[in-house]
Order: sequence, then structure tokens, then C-alpha cells
Amino acid sequence: MSPVMYALVLTTVAGAATGLGALPFLFFRKGASQRFIDGLMGFAAGIMLSATAFSLVIPSFEIGGLWAFLIGFLLGAFFVDLIDHFSPHEHFLKGREGADFKKASKIWLFVIAIAIHNFPEGMAVGVGAFSDQAESIAWAIGIQNLPEGAAVAVALINAKYKPTVAFLVAALTGAVEILGGLIGVAVLSISSALLPYMLAFAGGAMLFVISDEVIVETHANGNQRLATYCLIGGFALMTIFDVLLG
Repeated sequence: MSPVMYALVLTTVAGAATGLGALPFLFFRKGASQRFIDGLMGFAAGIMLSATAFSLVIPSFEIGGLWAFLIGFLLGAFFVDLIDHFSPHEHFLKGREGADFKKASKIWLFVIAIAIHNFPEGMAVGVGAFSDQAESIAWAIGIQNLPEGAAVAVALINAKYKPTVAFLVAALTGAVEILGGLIGVAVLSISSALLPYMLAFAGGAMLFVISDEVIVETHANGNQRLATYCLIGGFALMTIFDVLLG
């Protein structure tokens, strides 16, 4: 299988996990407490942190050295910051951010917010397909997408959206990861020498999302201790998986 096709398969599987995590809420139509959502998102953040550190940052440094890591890492964070600043979107707790776009419905503002979150994850999987960390990155993103998809579905149901709409939105945001992966592949097709830069780019983008979006959201309702322990648990679990996957 070519690296491009391999990247497409990995990003598709990882992205589909978001819809899989939301699937049970098609049948269990009640919402859930904010503690449940914060715990799930904290766990997902821990997995993302582990993947960022061990599957993106360290390989980038080992392959390309200090400057490749530093340049790619800072550019990745800056890139997501620009998207976050200029794209109209709305968070479940922080409310509306980015450009003022009054004609957009609230549901699509939610979709954009989650898409901003998922885009760098897809890029990480796509870029990682060209490295020895391909499977560990895909596992990490896929596993963290399960609680993320569940949290998105629950939050939308709590906001009085129909369960079918909540599931479709979660699945749609997972599909954004395929786009992120393809863009990462397109950049690497220019030159394989860009691999360490792109690994670091994906790492910087993911770390920005974790700090600016996920942790802030999980600490806004008085559940910060629970969210922190769930983050620690997610980090530990994914670190063990990373070691086992070699």
C-alpha cells in the first residue's frame, strides 16, 4: 500500500471513531451531566497530550533536529491560532468566538468549533503515516475520538438537539480529520524532507487546541479536579499503548 493510501485509510478509521463514540446516544436519548462531559474531554486531552509528546514532538526532534522541531512546532500553533481567531465558531461553554457571522446557525457554529479541534488531529495521522509512528498516532487519535464523539453528542442533546442531529454532527466533524490528513500528505508530497517539520507542525497545532480549547472547557464548571485526573489517566493509558506498540 502506498503511503498516500495508507494515510487515507488511517485518517478515515481514526475519524470514524468520533461517530462511533456518539453512536450509543442514538439509542440512549437522555443527556448527561456536565461532570460526565468534562471527564470524557479530560481523558481525551490526556491521550492527545501523550500522542503530541511521544508520537509527534520526539520523532520530529530525532529526525530533523532542534530547528526543524522549533520552526514546525511554532508554525503549527500559530496556524491554529489564526483559524481560531478568524473563523466564526461557538463553544459549548465559552460561547461565540472568531469573526462575527450572524447568519450562521448555532449548530454550524458548533460544527466549525469542533472542526477546528479535529483538523490538526487528522493532519497528525496523515503526516504520521510517513513515519515509524503511523500506527501509534492513528491509535491515539482514534481512541481519543471515542470519548470526544460521545461528549459532543451529549452536549448537543443537552442543548436540546435531536439525537440523530447530535450523531450526524459528531460524525461530520470526524470526517474533517480526513481533510486534515490529505493536506498533510499533500505537503509531504512536495518533499519528504518536510516530514520533521510537519510532525512538529501537527504537534504544535494539537497542543494549542488542548490548552486553548479542551482544558479551558473542562475547567469551567467546577469539575477541574475530575478533569485533571481523567487527563492523567488518558495520558498514562496512551503512553502505555505507545510503549507496547513500539
